[in-house]
Amino acid sequence: MAAVCFYFQVHQPFRLRRYSVFDGDPFYFDNEANESILRKVADKCYRPATRQILDLVRRHEGRFRVSYSLSGTVLEQFERWAPDILDLLRELAQTGACEFIGETSHHSLSFLFSKGEFDAQVARQEETLQRLFGVTPTTFRNTELIFTNELAGHISWRGKHTAMLCEGVDRILGTRSPNYLYSPPSRAVPAGARAVKLLLKNYRLSDDIAFRFSDRNWRDWPLTAEKFAGWVNQINGNGFMCNLFMDYETLGEHQWAETGIFKFLDALPEKVFDINPGHNSFLTPSQVASTFQPVGDYDAETPISWADTERDTTAWLGNPLQDNAAAELYRLEEAVLRRQQAGDEFILEDWRKLTTSDHLYYMCTKYWADGDVHKYFSPYESPYDAYINFMNVLDNLRQRVTS
Repeated sequence: MAAVCFYFQVHQPFRLRRYSVFDGDPFYFDNEANESILRKVADKCYRPATRQILDLVRRHEGRFRVSYSLSGTVLEQFERWAPDILDLLRELAQTGACEFIGETSHHSLSFLFSKGEFDAQVARQEETLQRLFGVTPTTFRNTELIFTNELAGHISWRGKHTAMLCEGVDRILGTRSPNYLYSPPSRAVPAGARAVKLLLKNYRLSDDIAFRFSDRNWRDWPLTAEKFAGWVNQINGNGFMCNLFMDYETLGEHQWAETGIFKFLDALPEKVFDINPGHNSFLTPSQVASTFQPVGDYDAETPISWADTERDTTAWLGNPLQDNAAAELYRLEEAVLRRQQAGDEFILEDWRKLTTSDHLYYMCTKYWADGDVHKYFSPYESPYDAYINFMNVLDNLRQRVTS
């Protein structure tokens, strides 16, 4: 049996406005740009993709299944500027063929700096998913699939999630396949806790859709649903599942509608079902975790992620700019909490929006000169501009907590 597990990450940050050392007001976020970008991506991706997936679920009578991790920041933007998308997601939730996955509310790196803040953000996200969709997540994914043994132990100790998503990293897997279920090493799991089950991203097949789909120089272009279903079917006998993890914006934003990405998605379920009737299916992460058992340990002593070829955290914490910005940001945590308790109702939310990982990502200097994905996503002229702007905002926040 080869079970396709589709997971889509849906996220938009609250981008900062250009903030100089001469600014003194506490209004940090460029909501004109944030609204404009959200509306653009909603038209190109969120609406058409969600409508199509809802249609596929209904057309295949619930046998086509998907899962989403929706950051708290994108959900806030949906509530402000595109509430109809929330309605579509609620319709999906009601089908029973869609799973919503837990994460940090502000798409942050908080586990690496403050477990107390991490737990607070995870709880906040659970409350948001319950309020908006009436669901409590049983699967967890950390920001950018950042994962360590320590995190697996912490999630196991919390006891609220039965499964976690992470990257299938070759240097950890060795000759093993990502198409099986794994578990953290027993030494990482606290006594008395039940170890979470680990679903590993099949990055080769995921990236065929997310990054190579429209590349005319790729040897397998054009990618048809029938061809891809054949690759999925080859997993039978060498794995249980095919974990396809990608940004939701793949559908219509990164891969434009003109590339045929929506036609590909429309045809894929039928091709997967028909190529080997009775042996291929679509499952959500929690269904995968309840259907299969781990075949071995996945041992990640140092942090891994789904970013770049290194599959580590250097996209966010790889240079002195990023390390300094992150350290100064989390150094303010206790002062921010005291200020909030003293009656500043906005300061904690302002600080949490600064913990969103995108702000550190914009400071990444890797590959910048090549015009790669880091430069594509950044609203700044350079990583140094991103750092200066962020630190100007942080300096103002520091003044607020010390005044």
